[in-house]
Amino acid sequence: MAALRSRHNGTSAVETETDGPPSNHNNNNKLEKEGSKNGKPEKSDPMIYIIFVSLLFDLLAFTIILPLLPSLLEYYRQNDSSGLYAVLTDRVRWFQQLLGAPERYISVLFGGFLGSMFSFLQFVASPIVGGLSDYYGRKPVLMVCASGIALSYLIWACSSNFALFVLARFVGGISKGNISLCMSVITDVSSVKTRGRGMALVGVAFSLGFIVGPMIGALFAIFSDKSGGSWFVLPSLLAFGLAIGDLLVLGCCLRETLPKEKRVKEISSALAYGLQLLNFSAIFRFAAIKNVPKKDMEALRSVGLIYFLYLFLYSGLEFTVTFLMYHKFGYTSMDQARMFLTTGVIMTLLQGSVVRRLPEAKIKGYAIFSLYLIVPAFVLVGLAEGSRMLYAGMTLFAISTAFAVTCLTTLVSKYGNDDQKGSVLGIFRSLGALARALGPVVGCIAFWCVGSRITYISGGLLLIYPALALQRARI
Repeated sequence: MAALRSRHNGTSAVETETDGPPSNHNNNNKLEKEGSKNGKPEKSDPMIYIIFVSLLFDLLAFTIILPLLPSLLEYYRQNDSSGLYAVLTDRVRWFQQLLGAPERYISVLFGGFLGSMFSFLQFVASPIVGGLSDYYGRKPVLMVCASGIALSYLIWACSSNFALFVLARFVGGISKGNISLCMSVITDVSSVKTRGRGMALVGVAFSLGFIVGPMIGALFAIFSDKSGGSWFVLPSLLAFGLAIGDLLVLGCCLRETLPKEKRVKEISSALAYGLQLLNFSAIFRFAAIKNVPKKDMEALRSVGLIYFLYLFLYSGLEFTVTFLMYHKFGYTSMDQARMFLTTGVIMTLLQGSVVRRLPEAKIKGYAIFSLYLIVPAFVLVGLAEGSRMLYAGMTLFAISTAFAVTCLTTLVSKYGNDDQKGSVLGIFRSLGALARALGPVVGCIAFWCVGSRITYISGGLLLIYPALALQRARI
C-alpha cells in the first residue's frame, strides 16, 4: 500500500508560497513530534469519548425512523389534512412514470426525495455552523444544533399532518451541522498521532447507530398498532429522549475545546463563506480558507473533490441497492435487515479494531486501498445472479466503507489554522452532504433507465477515478 508521499502539514511552510503569515498549527505539529520522542504512546483526550457517546445518542435517534418511513408515508397518504402529501405524490409519480419504475416503488422514491432534501439542508448548514463555532466556540454551537435536533423529534411526535412531518425533517436537517462540529472537537484535542483514533471512533458510532437504531425502529414497525391513531408517537418520543440525553452529555461533560485566543477574531470573516454557498465552485475551492500554505490549499481542494466524487457515486449506488434486493432477488424486509446487519457488524469490527489503530503515516495508503476496493464491490453486486455473489459484493462494500470516509476525514483534518478547523471540516461535510443529495437522484435515474447491471458496473468503474486521483495527490 502506498504510504504518505508528502510531508506532514505545515512542516514545509517556510518553503512554500502562502496567502499570509505561517499557520499556528505548524508549531503545534513540531511540538507533537518532539513530544513523541520519548517513545510513550500518546493517550487520547477524554473529550473524544464524550463525542463518541454524544454521536451514538444522536445517531440512534436519527436511525430509528428509517424502517418506519414506508409505514409513515402510508399513514400520511391516508390521513394528511394539509394537502401537501397529495401535491408531492403527483410530482413523484410523474418522476416514477418518467423512469418506468414500478408503482410499488413510489414510496421508496418518495423517501429518497425526503432524504435528498435532508442532505441538501446539511450541505447548507455544515459550513455555516463550522464558521460560527470558529468564532463562538464548539460547545455553544453544538448545544444549539443538539437542541434543534431534539426539537425536530418533538415536532415529529406532534405531526398530525404531513406538512408538520416535513417541517420536522427540515428542522432536523438544518441542525445536522453537529456531525462536522464533533469532528472539529476531535481535531482540536488530538495530535497527528491520535487523530485517526478519534475519527475511527466516529465511524464506530455511525456503524453502531446504523445497526441498533434501525433494529429498534423495525420492532416499532412490527409491533405498533397502525390501525390506531398516531402510532408513531412512541418511537418519536424515544428519539426525543435520546436527543435530550445527547444534550445532557454535551452540557454536563463536554468542555470547550477551542480557547478564545485561538478563535477567529471577527464573526464577519467566520461567516464570509456562508454567502459563498450560492457559488458551488467556491466550496470546491475552499475559498473561505485563508492564510494557509499554497500546498495545503491544493491538498484541501484535491481531497474535497475526491470525497465529493466518491460519495456522489457511492450514495447513488448505495441507495438503489434496496431496489435491487426487492426487484431482482425478491428479498423481504427481514432479508434486507440481515444483509445490512452483516455489513454493519463488519464495519463496526473493523473501525473498532483496525481503523482506530492506523498509524498516521499509513492513513493515505489505506484510503487509497478502500477507494480501489469499492470498485470490485459494486461490480460484483452488478453481476450477481444469486445471494452468494451479492453477499460477497456487499462484504467488500462494508470493508471499503469502514476505511474510506474515516481516512479521508483524517487526511483533511490536518489542514487549516487552529481558528479554521471548524470551517474546513464544515465545508468538507458540506461537500459530502451535497454529494448525498444529488447521488440518489442520479442513481435512481440510471437504475430504472439502463438497468441494474449497467448502473453498478459503470458506477463501480467510475469509482476508479477518485482512487487514482488520491494516489497521485501530494498529500
